[in-house]
Amino acid sequence: MTLYLDYQATTPLAPEAYAAMRPWLEEKFANPHSPHKMGREAAAVVELARAQIGALLPKGGKLYFTSGATEALNWALRCAGDVRAGLAIAATEHAAVRDTAHWLASSGRALMEMPVNAAGLVDPTISLPTGTGLVATMLVNNEIGAIQPIAALADRAHAANALFLCDAVQGFGRMPIPEGPDLIAISAHKIHGPKGIGALWVRDGVPLTPMIHGGGQEGGLRSGTLSPALCAGFGAAAQLAADRMTDDAAHIARLWEIALAMLPTGWEINGSTTQRYKGNLNIRRDGLDVARLISDLRSIAFSAGSACASGSGRPSHVLRALGLSDAQARSSVRIGFGRYTTEDDLRFALNQIFVASDQQGQAFQ
Repeated sequence: MTLYLDYQATTPLAPEAYAAMRPWLEEKFANPHSPHKMGREAAAVVELARAQIGALLPKGGKLYFTSGATEALNWALRCAGDVRAGLAIAATEHAAVRDTAHWLASSGRALMEMPVNAAGLVDPTISLPTGTGLVATMLVNNEIGAIQPIAALADRAHAANALFLCDAVQGFGRMPIPEGPDLIAISAHKIHGPKGIGALWVRDGVPLTPMIHGGGQEGGLRSGTLSPALCAGFGAAAQLAADRMTDDAAHIARLWEIALAMLPTGWEINGSTTQRYKGNLNIRRDGLDVARLISDLRSIAFSAGSACASGSGRPSHVLRALGLSDAQARSSVRIGFGRYTTEDDLRFALNQIFVASDQQGQAFQ
């Protein structure tokens, strides 16, 4: 049995989400855009899911389903507001924002990377270049768990007449979403829902053009046949997250305290320990061979950082943005835990990680 400690990469599917999906994978298979009775029933479950998810988002906006947060973020960056205006992104953004912004910059759009401090936080009083039309900052960083001052950064963007995009993937369903963003990207599989579905929330009045053309679904803005099963699973996961938010937070806070108490001398925590989602423990030990550690501990699922950047061979741009050296970034591991992680499992897994790292160090002495 593998002990799963990679909750930032994905989360286990909640039984409630699976139960909500199953009928729409079996007998209720109709196209939700069809006019007959079966189609209308499928459309109804899509709208129920939209309402369940929307209950966790600010008022005064619309939710559009996408294939995931990567599509949602691409859509916002490429098609919201003035598509010729400059962009400003945090230096620690996920690749879905970072790579898209750099691709747009190669086509002529101005781009500013907003620096972060050693805790991984953007200064909310930062000056934005003239002509900036969209600012993007994630709520909770996927590698170090840092919680950005979203409301203040959104105010800063609006003062510069720019829109504010928030990648809320790692925070949605785990904490209240701050007021202020004009666009919010979320994903189902980070809140114990299915993979293959996400959404973009758009504040009323924000101009947005389609990125995908075709049948005119989603109010004419995002063509493509929706999956009632995926929508139902996303909606059920969101409802469950809303119902369990306080209990989940308390459980994760307890796991965090256990992890801190077990942390041996010689290990350092990357990023803020206060402005942080506590289900993310990113730690480093000088000289650690992370690839070897992961290979040696095959019964424990943990990572060296973002799943989307694994295998690139490059040190984490997030850790480098904190001021860490390449060597320090490469000697860091990310341990993610959540709703279904038990205290005993976390203790056992951390003990295995720390013992294996000690043995590795002794081998090089």
